[in-house]
Amino acid sequence: MSSLPFKFKEFSVNQDQCAMKIGTDGVLLGAWTSVEQNPFSVLDIGSGTGVLSLMIAQRSFAENIEALEIDADAFEQCAENFENSPWADRLFCYHASLLEFVEEVDDKFDLIICNPPFYSEDYKTENKSRDLARFNDAMPFEHLIFAVANLLSKDGLFSVVIPVKEERDFIELASESGLFPNRILHVKGNLDSEIKRSLLEFSFTKSKTKTSQLVIETARHQYTEAYIQLTKDFYLKM
Repeated sequence: MSSLPFKFKEFSVNQDQCAMKIGTDGVLLGAWTSVEQNPFSVLDIGSGTGVLSLMIAQRSFAENIEALEIDADAFEQCAENFENSPWADRLFCYHASLLEFVEEVDDKFDLIICNPPFYSEDYKTENKSRDLARFNDAMPFEHLIFAVANLLSKDGLFSVVIPVKEERDFIELASESGLFPNRILHVKGNLDSEIKRSLLEFSFTKSKTKTSQLVIETARHQYTEAYIQLTKDFYLKM
């Protein structure tokens, strides 16, 4: 396994201590999430390497970006990645569980972002950290939505990536807590593949949901213009 840092255009991310490496899901979410409302405070739930927080720091003027990570090794790596970034004074990492954080924190956040663990299937590996990062028993969707409903400011946005097969249940759960989908992006690997991921944006305001689709590749390593436009501020080769 390579221990080399993952280099983006404006920052690098060490990931050798993190079970879940940087992947397309996270980068897409970090690039797609809206910062048009100029968030002051941001919360990244289950931060792993901290890549989402770093992307939001690059894209916005948010003065307070807090990341939450339960795994000790990932937490240390996230803190180190923050310190080594150009935005170290705006980034803070906490080592706690989501429910502990909800109980202890009185603050509200203008933007909450999460690339949650979502392998709810029955198998487990021998690697405990990887299981923690990948399986949603560590952070069930119910816990995530409960936390967001408690921590999001009244005009705030919540942005998340999930498997498309979980979309309907997730939206239903969210609506029970007064959170409604404003935007949905369905992601396909290529034109012929099925939709695999849903990127969802929620707020406390009910509005007509804007749904769109993104295809990543036309052929192997031949990226679509839409994908390039979305990720070009981050990937070195875009």
